[in-house]
Amino acid sequence: MIPDTNPIIELTGVTKSFARPDGTPFIALNGVSLQVIAGQRVAIVGKSGSGKSTLLNLLTGIDQATHGTVKVGKQVLGQLSENELARWRGRTVGIVFQFFQLMPTLTVLENIVFAMDLVQNVPTNERIAKAQRLLEQVGLTDQGGKLPQTLSGGQQQRVAIARALANDPPLLVADEPTGNLDSQTTESILALFETISRQGVTLLIVTHDEDIARRADRVIRLRDGQLMSDETLTPQPNH
Repeated sequence: MIPDTNPIIELTGVTKSFARPDGTPFIALNGVSLQVIAGQRVAIVGKSGSGKSTLLNLLTGIDQATHGTVKVGKQVLGQLSENELARWRGRTVGIVFQFFQLMPTLTVLENIVFAMDLVQNVPTNERIAKAQRLLEQVGLTDQGGKLPQTLSGGQQQRVAIARALANDPPLLVADEPTGNLDSQTTESILALFETISRQGVTLLIVTHDEDIARRADRVIRLRDGQLMSDETLTPQPNH
């Protein structure tokens, strides 16, 4: 596959400020500019309060920049209404959370199908078969009929990843996706992310774990709302 050299993410002079309870401003991101090339695997690293979550919220359209431009693909997010943003997000971004956030009353298979129902990109008669293929991809072929709480944490995170991929998003964003998992399970989730990345999906992982960060193609470090460093890593041999 010929690598895509077009940026899928472009931030230009992005600042995000919030009002404190006393009315004074708190600047969560301050003049951040960066580009991410389609297909890259990027780790975003920083301490609590560094701006990592704010950056993710801007990239996924959950929040809007106070100043500057956030562009994902060909879309400038500040130009969209809330309803348009919701539709754009469903088609463009898959989100994986630390705490899985699966629907407890739906089976594993139904959780994935529900993501397709919301976006309406996949024809109705193809959704179950596609959900089954995604479960096979994440190694859970035989778990589709179970409720999420009957699975281990690692299995639930795999379901969450399958759900995030349900609408074929070009961008997958993971917020501390291994924060609640043991080291062996973490390794299997990271290997899954690497497989997904090889299929051309751009992957952003927010983490405070340096070992996880070193598995990415690139490490972006934030501190006090500012971009402190942006390092491209030498590819590691597969082990």
